[in-house]
Amino acid sequence: MKRYCMVAMLAIGLLTASSAGAQSDPCFESLQQGKHDETIKICTQQIAGVAKGQNTARSYLYRGLAYQAKAQLDLAIADFNQAIKLNPKYAEAYNNRGNTYVLEGKPDLGIADFSKAIKINPKYDRAYFNRGAAYQAQDQFEKAIADYNKVIQLNPTLFQAYFYRGINYIAQGKLDKGIADFSKAIELNLQYVDAYKNRGDSYMLQGKLDKAIDDFKKVVELDPKNEEGYNNLGAAALAKGQPEQAILHFSKAIELNPKFAKAYSNRGAAHQTAGQLDKAITDYGKAIELNPNERSAYYNLACVYATKKNIEESCVWLGKAIDAGYDKWERIKSDPDLANIRSAACYQKIMKDR
Repeated sequence: MKRYCMVAMLAIGLLTASSAGAQSDPCFESLQQGKHDETIKICTQQIAGVAKGQNTARSYLYRGLAYQAKAQLDLAIADFNQAIKLNPKYAEAYNNRGNTYVLEGKPDLGIADFSKAIKINPKYDRAYFNRGAAYQAQDQFEKAIADYNKVIQLNPTLFQAYFYRGINYIAQGKLDKGIADFSKAIELNLQYVDAYKNRGDSYMLQGKLDKAIDDFKKVVELDPKNEEGYNNLGAAALAKGQPEQAILHFSKAIELNPKFAKAYSNRGAAHQTAGQLDKAITDYGKAIELNPNERSAYYNLACVYATKKNIEESCVWLGKAIDAGYDKWERIKSDPDLANIRSAACYQKIMKDR
């Protein structure tokens, strides 16, 4: 079972007013309140000169942010372009245009804009943060870490920077450094669910199951509807040899999200470990129904049917597992759960030349 999951990227745009007078700007105020349609209306009036506007470039910026929030990305970029045309030194406009490019799946253009924002304002922590996120999305982990280092230097209390730097350390296999950063993020924000979850995932990778369980318990304490937290509690319990406890956790995850294919697959593994083979078959089947790419479920069905000495059915599922991309050949050849089918013609045919 895969226990580690990298969280979605976070982009920081305009979080606070960056120019004098913005606090009294009705366009800015409506944007801060999340009233995006109203923001577009007011900013448009400001741009047209119908309403009082403090700064036309800023009006384009705020309207662009409202369009971005509404996923109207082309309109957002057009407004950021206008803001930059009016004020070529407008770091916030470059930063937010960069965010929009990233949302469009154009990280290189985003990185170029973040770099321009940083050149204009070398102390612009948000631009460093967003460039780090874009590098992270491209698996350029060293560059991402360098940018998060700069963010932390400029803003030592920004807990997200420690968290995402930790994500990059984990991606490099530097578990201790990742855990240290997750711990710092938690120190700065005791309610940071993602930090507890990812620290727990990291402890799992280190085999520190009790510490992992403590973190996953904190996840579900802070967020009782977090199905991933219960799924991970189940994975930790199963790794500790507690299948019955694991089944309870996986069942809770499924209760919260009946379409959670991985939780069905994992509960199947717990039933299989507990010798409840028919229940395991049911859960693996449900996992495959929900996610036909759940390779481990195909393989584990092959193992269950082999254990039940249903040779033909075991071979069918082993073949399906391989067709789905399961390619752990040494495991297939040595797994004791498949011992009953290795002398069978169907197995030998499947494994020929492998």
